[in-house]
Amino acid sequence: MRWLPYGPDATLIECSSLEEAGAVRAVVAAAGLPEVTEIVPGARTVLVAVAPGSGGLAEVRSLVEAADLDHPPAGHPREITLDVHYDGADLDEVARTAGLSPAEVVDLHTGAEYTVAFTGFAPGFGYLTGLPEPLRQSRLDSPRTKVPAGSVGLAGEFTGVYPRSSPGGWRLIGHTETVLFDPRADRPALLSPGDKVRFRSLS
Repeated sequence: MRWLPYGPDATLIECSSLEEAGAVRAVVAAAGLPEVTEIVPGARTVLVAVAPGSGGLAEVRSLVEAADLDHPPAGHPREITLDVHYDGADLDEVARTAGLSPAEVVDLHTGAEYTVAFTGFAPGFGYLTGLPEPLRQSRLDSPRTKVPAGSVGLAGEFTGVYPRSSPGGWRLIGHTETVLFDPRADRPALLSPGDKVRFRSLS
């Protein structure tokens, strides 16, 4: 783990794995330190910002270095269910690659509980971990120039939902009508790091 200064009131914690980054985020979030103003996790990093002049970075470092990162606090995550029509353009190919039927792909995808590890790529896009091993497949060789909003896809160890129309290279297995990002809402992004997500089939 490396601690890098990120201006006078923030630190970027470089972690050895996605799991370690998630544990660091959970430890800092659960502590509820009043000096901490923002926690931004990534795939292998966690950015922690504190109130200017508070000296809170030293407290954050002491907290993380003393924590048992193999057993991070569970916290009180929100639980979100997304209704999905499993009609994606790549569903049959995902099934063929996995040696499964399309129905078995749907059963696996809906049978797992996912965690929002971090957000990025586009506002409201959550990278969800917990994808069953048979569904972990590579990105498309040639990304699509336009993926419709609400498309449910998977790539590598992640699954997720495109919050708006954009280019993308994930394998598409379905779509949801749920709005993932609304800049006019009090809470613009539906998903936040640490949330628990399940998919429910409407097919």
